[in-house]
Amino acid sequence: MPALGRPTQAGDEIPLFDFDTYFLGTWTFDGVVPDSPLGPGGELSGKTVFTKVSDTLYDAQTDASGPNGPFTMKSRIEYHKEQKTMARQVTDSRGFSYSERAPVGADLGGFYNIYFESDPFTVDGKSVKLKESMRLVSPGNFRVATTISVDGGPFVNLGNPWWRKQGVDPAAAK
Repeated sequence: MPALGRPTQAGDEIPLFDFDTYFLGTWTFDGVVPDSPLGPGGELSGKTVFTKVSDTLYDAQTDASGPNGPFTMKSRIEYHKEQKTMARQVTDSRGFSYSERAPVGADLGGFYNIYFESDPFTVDGKSVKLKESMRLVSPGNFRVATTISVDGGPFVNLGNPWWRKQGVDPAAAK
């Protein structure tokens, strides 16, 4: 967010989200998840490496450990900066894949929001849908609030892991 040198005004333009500055690099995460069709509940941790493929495409490789042991997730992210949208295709080594889309929003205070919502997908005979709310307050850390709907039921909490960028002091990155 640029420093305006004055209080914000109603007509101020909100800067477009800069994926490269924010995400590229290595991130670690940890949190606790409940039981779900995706796996048993317990502690979850790992790392994700974001790399740039082209001006609009990015890859994310996640190596994680959960209650059932290690697993990987591969994501292809398409970011349309001018349209303020993202699309992501995720393949999880636990035996499922899904796609999701998100609007990218912001406020004049420099807080960005990405709200992914998946298409329904099947895991162990259950129809699953995910929503992930990302509130990006600095290029050093963020939290993802994930909810899950199973077989058309209500969305319930699936966890809120913290993500921390390696090599960045979160306090200095604000």
